[in-house]
Amino acid sequence: MIPEPDPPAPSPRLPAAVEALDAAVRGIGGVLDLEQVLQLIVDRVRDLVTAQYAALGIVDEEGQITRFVTSGITAAQRAAIGDLPRGRGLLGLIIRENRSYRIADIGSHPERFGFPPNHPAMGSFLGVPITVQGEPVGRLYLTNKLDAGEFSAQDQALVETFALHAGIAMENARLHAQVQRLAIVEERERISRDLHDSIIQSIYGVTLTLDDVPELVAEDPAEARERVDRAIGALQAVIRDIRNFIFGLRPLLLDSGDLLDGLRGLAAELRRSAAMEIEARATIVEELPLAVVAELLAITREALANVMRHSGASHVEMTAALEDGTVRLEIADDGSGFAPANPRTDGHHGLANMRHRAEGMGGTFTVESGEGRGTRIIVTVPKSGRPRRADRS
Repeated sequence: MIPEPDPPAPSPRLPAAVEALDAAVRGIGGVLDLEQVLQLIVDRVRDLVTAQYAALGIVDEEGQITRFVTSGITAAQRAAIGDLPRGRGLLGLIIRENRSYRIADIGSHPERFGFPPNHPAMGSFLGVPITVQGEPVGRLYLTNKLDAGEFSAQDQALVETFALHAGIAMENARLHAQVQRLAIVEERERISRDLHDSIIQSIYGVTLTLDDVPELVAEDPAEARERVDRAIGALQAVIRDIRNFIFGLRPLLLDSGDLLDGLRGLAAELRRSAAMEIEARATIVEELPLAVVAELLAITREALANVMRHSGASHVEMTAALEDGTVRLEIADDGSGFAPANPRTDGHHGLANMRHRAEGMGGTFTVESGEGRGTRIIVTVPKSGRPRRADRS
């Protein structure tokens, strides 16, 4: 029978241990890229308890290891070892029993399975499961305690506490990736709807007008010529709509990460695609988070696409300012305008997209418009791009 490991003793209130745990937790907090957060977890936990090697194993529903992220082993060593571990020996023990194990020497443990060729030597061992809401999402494996002969009860307590935060970080990254995938699906559906409702319907209408042109060429040449001329004019309008549509979809590449540079880039793109004057000004001197700049430019791009498609404007003005930690972005045009309470259905669903982006950053989205009065879009967001906490006083 396998002896039970000693239960983790209460961790002494040592400032160094507490500080190390806090630094490790802060190091993985807020990271939303799954690959990055997995690597950070193993790097941080290895430093936390001064282990020579650390690994994070992720298994499928059948208990087979599908991911094995390591720290302390070079890429060349990983390649020399070969395939992923199969979850036998001590790795499999922790997978099956889903609890912590602290072992002084792997080689003397009855569940040892042995190492493949080219595997580095390992002695002391600490294994801790990572769970989220009681469900296992990974297992941490640490070997070769560097400043002692084996891992201590305090080491185990530190890693178990860190594992709680690691599970939250992994789940947040997974959820973020899922949201990103859903956003891509929604964007594809929006593109499909836009194409069907405007461009495809316009082309279909042109084909209907040309159906009987072959017969008219012989029976009524003048009418045939007039039909063809109208079709050419209609197709030129479709080409213009396609150019406007592509402008609205084109991703904006941020080289500098500066909001004014991005606004000027959009202005230059609009000038190439439409005969209208456009100005861009900003009075923001401090650097904004790149995520905030990207979202504000996405809002601006969609607003300008709507201007091109629907407004008939001759002049557009974009301004951005920062005051008391709040960024204010305005896009104003002198076009035909519309009633915000009853927008047209052939394109102004983009207003909902813009509102969603602004409110997603904890900001506000306002439209001021009217028939024949032009349109002004006003966006305000916190400089940090995060919703402000409610005042609990």
